[in-house]
Amino acid sequence: MQTHQLRSGETLTMVARRFGVSVAQLSAANRISNPHAVRAGTALQIPDRFEDAPAPRRIGGSAPVGAVSGAQGSPRGITLEQLRRIMPNLTTTLAGRYLPLLNAAMNEAGITTPKRRAAFLAQVAHESGQLRFFEEIASGAAYEGRRDLGNVRPGDGRRFKGRGPIQLTGRTNYRAAGRALGIDLENNPTRAATPEVGFRVAAWYWRTRGLNELADRGDFREITRRINGGFNGLADRQQFWARARSVLGA
Repeated sequence: MQTHQLRSGETLTMVARRFGVSVAQLSAANRISNPHAVRAGTALQIPDRFEDAPAPRRIGGSAPVGAVSGAQGSPRGITLEQLRRIMPNLTTTLAGRYLPLLNAAMNEAGITTPKRRAAFLAQVAHESGQLRFFEEIASGAAYEGRRDLGNVRPGDGRRFKGRGPIQLTGRTNYRAAGRALGIDLENNPTRAATPEVGFRVAAWYWRTRGLNELADRGDFREITRRINGGFNGLADRQQFWARARSVLGA
C-alpha cells in the first residue's frame, strides 16, 4: 500500500483519480467519514484493491468510537449495495464515487436513522433521476425576476437555476446555503452542481426545512410539498420511499 501526503488544494477525488482508485476505496482505507474535513498534510494510505471499511474501534467494553446511540442512529451510513438497490439505474462506478460524499453529507445534517435516510434518499432519487442529473435541464429563464427567490438582477434566473441532487434554486437560497457551509455559492453557483458540494447543499436544505422531524413522523407527503412546492411526481417519490424503507429496514 502506497502513502501520499495531501497537498494544499488537492481533494480526495483528485488523489483517487491519480492513483486509479475510487473515493470510496480511499475513504475506506483511511477511515474517512467526512471527505470535506481532510486537511492538507494528511498522510493517505492508497489501497491496492477494494477492502470494506474497517469496523469502528472499541475502547474496552464501550460502544464503537464515533457511533451515535439511541434514536440518532449510526453515522457509518448506507452501503454500496444498499444505494444500488434503492437506485437500480445508478452505475456501480458512480455509486462508488458518490457513496462517501453522500454518507458524509447525511451525517452532517443528522440524517442518521433508517427513517430519515429512506425519506431523504427517496426524494433525492426522484429529484436527480437516480443521481444522474445535478443540474436542471431547463435554462432557468422561468425564474427570471422571481423576487421571492431573490432573483433581483438581470440574468439571475439562469445563473441561479436548480442545481444539486435536491435542486437549489434562486439567489437567496444559494446565498444562505453558501454561508451555512462556508462556500461562496452566490459568486460561484455552478459549484452546487458538483457532487462534493451538491450533496452537502441537499442535506443542508433538508435539515433547515425541518424534514428530519417529518421523516421521523412518516409524513412523506408534507416532505414532498416542502421540497417541490406541490406534489409533482408524488407516486414516483413514494415508490422510491417504499423501496428505501424495505432496503434500510425503516
